[in-house]
Amino acid sequence: MNGSVCLGLGLLSIGRAWGYRNGFPPPEEDALALLEHAVSQGITVFDTAPAYGTSERILGRFLRGRTSQASHLTIATKMGEHWNAEEHAAFTDHSYDALCRSLDQSLERLGRIDLLQIHKASAAVLASKDVERAIAYARSSGVRNFGASVSDLDAACLACASGTYTTIQFPYNRLSAALRPAFDMALSAGMDVFVNRPFGMGEIVPNEGDKMPAMQDALTFILHQSFKGAILTGTRSLRHLDESITAFSKASASINRIY
Repeated sequence: MNGSVCLGLGLLSIGRAWGYRNGFPPPEEDALALLEHAVSQGITVFDTAPAYGTSERILGRFLRGRTSQASHLTIATKMGEHWNAEEHAAFTDHSYDALCRSLDQSLERLGRIDLLQIHKASAAVLASKDVERAIAYARSSGVRNFGASVSDLDAACLACASGTYTTIQFPYNRLSAALRPAFDMALSAGMDVFVNRPFGMGEIVPNEGDKMPAMQDALTFILHQSFKGAILTGTRSLRHLDESITAFSKASASINRIY
């Protein structure tokens, strides 16, 4: 049974090609319209990263255009994975200098960071002195909340036991459920969970026909876990965002009826 879980918007798809079908990002004005629509529909959690191509810059432009109305939004980004614009490729660098440079650039693009997550966080990365020092630098720059974006249980265990992080992010869906124990780890540690790839990068949802049953089932599968936080739907499409919102509402209602 879930605790207090909302639907958030992952912003990889507005900044670079990504997903099971490797779709290309939308024109910038369409991406801004997507963000505006998301806020109008009650979405308050936005998750981006330097490695998401132009995503941070677009989100920052959106936020600057609505300064007075953006205070209730949670702006989450990351450091540790970076973007080579010339080669259109992501790469990892968790050295102290690279992390600090990444943070400075993210703050410049976004204006503020409510949650800073360590991207591609292995156990070795989380234990490194460079990451520890970079977090201290981020605190001195005004960042108050930190998270770890992980893909294995060793990293999840270390993140939850560290006392440093308020959130943990990981993929979880019917096709990839290996991190299920991380829900209990986070709950015991009093941490929020951000679930990414709820639809398996699109692989779970059919190309044609009625997508709603598959989407609702995918979200219900996640909501059966006990956690607080957000399920991040990643999309470049207004239509898909509306479908995700409807599916989340139906899945939440079905879970509430059960419990």
